[in-house]
Amino acid sequence: MSKYDELMTFQRQTEALGEIAGRLGWDQETVMPQGAAPQRAEEMGAMEEVLHSRRTDPRVGDWLDAIDEATLDDVGRANIRHIRRAYERVSRVPIELASKLARVTSAAQGSWAKARAADDFAAFSPVLEEVVTLKREEAAALADGGDLYDALLDDYEPGATGAGLQAMFDAMRPRLVALRDEAMGADHQPVALSGRFDEKTQMKMARKLARNFGYNMKNGRLDRAVHPFSSGSGLDVRITTRTSPTDPFNCFYSTIHETGHAAYEQGIDPDYLLTPLGQGVSMGVHESQSRIYENQIGRSRGFSAYLFGLMQHSFGDLSVGDADAFYGAVNKLHAGFIRTEADEVQYNLHVLLRFDLERQMIAGTLAVADLEEAWNSQFRADFGYGVNKASNGCLQDVHWSVGLFGYFPTYSLGNVYAGSLMKALVADIGDQEAALADGDTTNATGWLRENVQRHGGLYKPAEVIELACGFQPDVTPLLDYLEAKFGEIYRL
Repeated sequence: MSKYDELMTFQRQTEALGEIAGRLGWDQETVMPQGAAPQRAEEMGAMEEVLHSRRTDPRVGDWLDAIDEATLDDVGRANIRHIRRAYERVSRVPIELASKLARVTSAAQGSWAKARAADDFAAFSPVLEEVVTLKREEAAALADGGDLYDALLDDYEPGATGAGLQAMFDAMRPRLVALRDEAMGADHQPVALSGRFDEKTQMKMARKLARNFGYNMKNGRLDRAVHPFSSGSGLDVRITTRTSPTDPFNCFYSTIHETGHAAYEQGIDPDYLLTPLGQGVSMGVHESQSRIYENQIGRSRGFSAYLFGLMQHSFGDLSVGDADAFYGAVNKLHAGFIRTEADEVQYNLHVLLRFDLERQMIAGTLAVADLEEAWNSQFRADFGYGVNKASNGCLQDVHWSVGLFGYFPTYSLGNVYAGSLMKALVADIGDQEAALADGDTTNATGWLRENVQRHGGLYKPAEVIELACGFQPDVTPLLDYLEAKFGEIYRL
């Protein structure tokens, strides 16, 4: 075997163990008995020690030094790029710290769930403080004297910086706020959907919607979780959703969102299975898929007309009488607290709040004990009304409890990418409204599979989007799309 072959054999085993660790996480959030949490924390810590040892194995460094990249093809060079980057990063983090982080964040997830149910941030604050302390230690080890937040952000969006994202978000905020205020103050206001909707029927419809968007159930499954998520890659990609008897859109659009993530993983070239190229290249690109599935496609006039018929068939007469009114209900702007339930116009404002606060916590300028007060103050400034309980405020998201600092801004970056991709998609294959009205997403999702998803990690994040679009992504296509769509709905 060549040195490259030896390295890839070793890497495939590491990738397989990483998938097993991910399955433990899926189990913990879906079907694990509540009393198993302490043991699961130990199991996750033990698995992280094994993975860390493999990822820092000196043989990896020796193989990398021995391989002549000039002899490799594009796939080989891309694999080496990912392995080298991961090896250099993980080698900087002591194994004791990596293992402790895995144990603490596994236990913290359960603590967060209990505190969220009790609306008690004070009970969770000491746990989160320990997570933040450990993440700052990890960031310091990774940053090598550089910016701590950038070091963590690089885990989710390689090459991005906090300063660069701040500039992008600053360019978005004025137009988003202006559109929000104009729409919510408009004379014409769409009517919201009301009623009660059987949750078992919601789950049945959710499975149908996932299949509508190309999710392969033979290699996946749909379950319930407190916070919807997608897990896995290759031949085992699982999604979760949640239900509410009074808000079926929460279930349906959470499902479509997570299907976007899952379709990305299922759409990757099968030749890349259990290699560094066999999963999404970054969370920003991942979010571009989930957001374009959910919004530009799923909340389009065409697909909402299909969903209207589907809901009538499943639930009988609805409180809105026709497809046009239903389209308004699907896209209605509303005052609310929850990021995952936010409308397209206000969603990014929720992300910007989290981005600001987590940068401050990692920088050490915001104490964890002061997080709830800081959140509530910033929320009132951004949205004009106060947070009524912790589960609607700083306890609503699972991310910080499991150590995902640097993750939140990729949601808005994904929206920016999605806006650019949709502009390119329509220019390439034309308007898809007629097909979407029949529930047929094949052309749209097929274009995304061909131009984005199949590449997996072959290209760098910004490269894959630029190759798909034919231009460098920026905020303009997203903002233009939002202003045109909601200008029509609200008759501005």
